Amino acid sequence: MIIALLIIALLFILPDLYISLALMRGASWWAHLLLWTPSIVAFVILLSVRFNGLGAMKMQLFIGLLLCIALPQLLFSVFSILGKLISLAWHPAANIGNVTGLCLASVLALTMLYGVIFGWKHLTVKQVELSFPSLPAAFDGYKIVQLSDLHIGTHGQQTAFLEKLVQRVNEQQADLIVFTGDLVNTSADELKPFETILSQLQASDGVISVLGNHDYCLYGMKERPADPRDGAKQLIQDERRIGWNLLLNEHRLIQRNGAQIAIVGVENTGKPPFPEIGDLKAAMAGIPDSIFTILLSHDPSHWRMEVLPNTLIPLTLSGHTHAAQVKIGQWSPSQWLYSEWSGLYTEGNQHLFVSEGAGGTIPFRLGTRPEIVVFTLKNSK
Repeated sequence: MIIALLIIALLFILPDLYISLALMRGASWWAHLLLWTPSIVAFVILLSVRFNGLGAMKMQLFIGLLLCIALPQLLFSVFSILGKLISLAWHPAANIGNVTGLCLASVLALTMLYGVIFGWKHLTVKQVELSFPSLPAAFDGYKIVQLSDLHIGTHGQQTAFLEKLVQRVNEQQADLIVFTGDLVNTSADELKPFETILSQLQASDGVISVLGNHDYCLYGMKERPADPRDGAKQLIQDERRIGWNLLLNEHRLIQRNGAQIAIVGVENTGKPPFPEIGDLKAAMAGIPDSIFTILLSHDPSHWRMEVLPNTLIPLTLSGHTHAAQVKIGQWSPSQWLYSEWSGLYTEGNQHLFVSEGAGGTIPFRLGTRPEIVVFTLKNSK
């Protein structure tokens, strides 16, 4: 943690030092103060976090300063220094480096500003139709809304986005709403300002949820409990109190005109260092082979690790990756860590859908909007 804070601090300090010493000699004191003000504010935030914790407003301000000011200044400094070095052999390079760095830094600052102010709140509804020969005819046209990775602690006390999200979900008139984990960031207390809002989600077959790695509330704990579930006890109670049907390595059967489908929910299972306490066998115990099954598993890594080799589950719904909250076209840093990180994947008769999520651990998104995914299931016989 200390190393990470030092690195972040240097991202602020080094560009300011270079610009102040190399480019602002002779400038007035207030010009230097203006240059250093974002770094001073960032340090005050870091110090306050040490004693008072990191609230949503502090995090939003710090991320804004880092992405919109510190990183563009760093980019400018790199090009300016390169220009000065090249100018030792070709004199005009110094000015070219400064101009190029200024232009690129300006573009970066505006792009980051969009992501900080608008990108993480531009909610979108994604429609997906999936056909299965094994889906009972009674469930033809069955509509499921998937929500994932709300990370509501990032919103602090600000309820406007969650109110809009609940309204958009309810407009879909879904048969079932599923939530595939990471409701909070670090504490069950983050849910309190939003309990009434989230309890208003409506679907004829209710809301079924599973836990994600953040929901065990282990991040930032000095001493982790021996059983990761101990950290999730309060959140488990809270989710059930607002009317969500939380599955802990369990399943629920849904009935339609004498036919059934099974919704299976496992606890977090996937790549380290996250908790791996899912039990797919226990969750599926008692489900007849003939019943169409949908699996809710937070980490998409679970699909290739266990679901594909050991089951015939036709549809798995996951989240977790957020598409790294940065996506340029079809590229995202997520693909460096996950084989399946966004959208629909198919192997034989088995499908995985990875939601890019509706929230994030930091208040920033670029190229990937918070999403509500609406599935319409079709019988293909």
